[in-house]
Amino acid sequence: MCIRDSINAEYGKRSSEMISCISFLNHKGDVIIGRSYRDNVSTRLADEFKNKILLSKGECLPIQLLENASFVFIRHQKMYLVAITRSNCNAFLVLKFLTSIVEVFESFFGTLDEDSLRNNFVVIFELLDEMMDYGYPQYTDPQMLKMLITQESVRSEALARDVTVAATGVVSWRKQGIKHRKNQLYIDVHEEVNMLTSAKGQILRHDVSGKVLLNSKLSGMPECKFGLNDKIMLDKQATRAATRKGGSNSSIVLDDCTFDKCVRLGRFDSDRSISFVPPDGEFELMRYRVTEKVELPFKITPSIHTHGRTRIEITVTVKANFKADQEANKVQVTIPVPKTTSKCKFNKIAGKSKYDAEQNAVIWRIANFQGQQSESLTIFVDMAATVGDKVWARPPISMNFVVPMFTASQLKVMFLKVTDKSGYNTEKWVRYVTSAGTYQCRY
Repeated sequence: MCIRDSINAEYGKRSSEMISCISFLNHKGDVIIGRSYRDNVSTRLADEFKNKILLSKGECLPIQLLENASFVFIRHQKMYLVAITRSNCNAFLVLKFLTSIVEVFESFFGTLDEDSLRNNFVVIFELLDEMMDYGYPQYTDPQMLKMLITQESVRSEALARDVTVAATGVVSWRKQGIKHRKNQLYIDVHEEVNMLTSAKGQILRHDVSGKVLLNSKLSGMPECKFGLNDKIMLDKQATRAATRKGGSNSSIVLDDCTFDKCVRLGRFDSDRSISFVPPDGEFELMRYRVTEKVELPFKITPSIHTHGRTRIEITVTVKANFKADQEANKVQVTIPVPKTTSKCKFNKIAGKSKYDAEQNAVIWRIANFQGQQSESLTIFVDMAATVGDKVWARPPISMNFVVPMFTASQLKVMFLKVTDKSGYNTEKWVRYVTSAGTYQCRY
């Protein structure tokens, strides 16, 4: 039995889920390069795709049906990446694979255009063969593929061994033999807090979207483990640990957690600890959302008084809710004013303020905002007289800021351990940063 027959026998029942062909087309619809993985698609379909879809004047959707074949494609610069299949494939998986091809090719060639394709035919065919096996997506990690793809006729035994471990082992994202003069691990917790309050100060919506970024400079094959003040984890620990900082206030509820592929999900499900063998360098370990016990860094209190038809007085008070020894940077408050505004005057304030006619708003900037302090701005708005009395819609006041060493979700890294068989010491650093997402107040 030949190799193709054995593959057909093994995947016969699953053949309906395979991609048959990947093609690169220029802006005219001509094929630059293509790779067929199955023989159930003819080259004539590419011409039909060009004539009936790309050159048509109608709306060009990314998923098309033509002659019992499905065409899934994306556009990159002046080219089209097209996947063809005879079956009912998962369209979103195919779209994700096509975007992964773009990322990998840009990692190899710097840019992906028609010239880079024509100048790298050999490498491209090697990449397409490694990234997809008989119609099934395989490797899409650029670092992994850079270990697999080589133009040398003879590879060293060390490289071959590293490739084998990466391709078949559980840590394909980290190669063997990494060494650093200093072993360091940096953790950055970045959060964006979203808020919407009414004119009376009632909170209508608030949540936090966060991500944990790591920069690993560790030698060997280390095992890392750290825990958060997650409510489920603290409930499973001893009562003393759960009440160390005042009972339930020390714990938070994490929603919608997503992790990098290096995290052992089984360990997280069992004891809520995050265990992993980190890739070398910078990477995103996890994302999360928090919707309960959100600690808002700023409170916005607006008031508005009308003086006749051509003048209004707006006062905005901003109070910092975080600790007095902390400081917010790059604070900006955008206060909308009527479109008929002709002039704005300000009282003596902290920071700088100006009227921006293009945005129909007053921009109030404060370089540094100390915790537990409050600042106020009063705006005297002169408006041009109009014939009609059109009601001003009053868009919400919005705010931007960055608060170092503060988390609106109250998330904290409880412990961080790094173990390696060589037993080296590790320098560990944890940093927290909270910035504004959609932070608004109606008035």
